[in-house]
Amino acid sequence: MKTFNYFFAIIFILFAALQYNDQDPYLWIPIYLYPAYLCIQEARNKKVLKELYQTGFIGFGLYAIYKMFDTNGIIDWIKYHNASSIASTMKAETPWVEESREFFGLVIILTIMAINYIKTKKGSK
Repeated sequence: MKTFNYFFAIIFILFAALQYNDQDPYLWIPIYLYPAYLCIQEARNKKVLKELYQTGFIGFGLYAIYKMFDTNGIIDWIKYHNASSIASTMKAETPWVEESREFFGLVIILTIMAINYIKTKKGSK
């Protein structure tokens, strides 16, 4: 798990750095640094309060749900834009591309946090 956590800590830090030129870096840089911090703590075998995971699950989960149902969100992308490629260029030229990418970023965060939370919970028994 140490390699897993260091790998994702680096990935999340890189994701945060890529937000520098985004429309809303003040929002997304902290979003990506939060799971990076948790991964670093887990990799260093530091005890992470379960409340930090719970706060992340609630906050990122609610934001992902918002991104799903928002105008130009995931449902809109699938329903009205035939799930067109969101990875063909780095520049988000249409609003549904930006919203869809943000949604999937949140899904990645929630997945990695869930893996760590479950692993930590099993290890504490």
